[in-house]
Amino acid sequence: MSFVNYKSMQRDLEIDLLRTFVAVASHTNFTRAAAAVGRTQSAVSLQIRRLEQIVGRSVFERTRQSVEITRTGEALLVYANRILKTNDEAISLFRQPDAAGLMRIGTPDDYATCLLPPILAQFSQRYPLIRIEVTCDNGCDLLQMQKKGQLDLVVATHPLNDVSGQAVRREPLHWVAAPGFVDNPDAPLPLVLYQQGCVCRELALRALNKVDRQWHIAYSTRSIALIESAVRNGSGVSVMEQSTIPDHLRIIDGNAGFPALPEVVISVHQNPGNVPPHIALTAEFLLAELARR
Repeated sequence: MSFVNYKSMQRDLEIDLLRTFVAVASHTNFTRAAAAVGRTQSAVSLQIRRLEQIVGRSVFERTRQSVEITRTGEALLVYANRILKTNDEAISLFRQPDAAGLMRIGTPDDYATCLLPPILAQFSQRYPLIRIEVTCDNGCDLLQMQKKGQLDLVVATHPLNDVSGQAVRREPLHWVAAPGFVDNPDAPLPLVLYQQGCVCRELALRALNKVDRQWHIAYSTRSIALIESAVRNGSGVSVMEQSTIPDHLRIIDGNAGFPALPEVVISVHQNPGNVPPHIALTAEFLLAELARR
């Protein structure tokens, strides 16, 4: 009779370790990642070391100022997202019989228009007893509504240096304009942007001010439809996240007078403490799908 030497076999990738790894990769900061996964910074560091022992290579390069993902980490991140998605789908499937109730989601208008419809449609087909109610507003206002108990979950945008909630993905920012738009560098740049409180608006204005580019606000609105219409008709340029740019607008990054823009982070904010099963289920589904798309 022969025996299998399990110690010599390859170790499994643990779900908790992968979830922490994805959080660190999204936040590029151990402290913010620890807050996102509900652990201490030392516990997160320990989990990453355990993961590196399993993989046999470093997944992050650490300095005092930053955390950079390695090539091994980038390869692992692809598999980690797949594994977490499959795990979350399996858990959701077995919770389905108990899934019923109202789920109140807050999101900016562009996410409600471009990102969430196919996800929520798929969710409603799978869990028809959960009723979804979506409220659109700026992220900062939605988070205040959540604190008051008016929302169960908020999808919000954050700058890279100030991420809160559970980071799902990074999004590049781009300058966009109508196909026939011609910039006049001697005149203030007409801007079509969301209202004050929008992260993308603040990053765009900061970038323009940094290069001393004059500008003026042509449209200030909370409606993505109005922004798209005004830009398409040549009333000005806008700043959009990559996944929300419609086909009829063109990216004008790199042109003179249009400074480089940083990435932003999409995060999901959940209420702390124990929540009803249908709310936990919806949050898990959104996290998995937003990370995948």
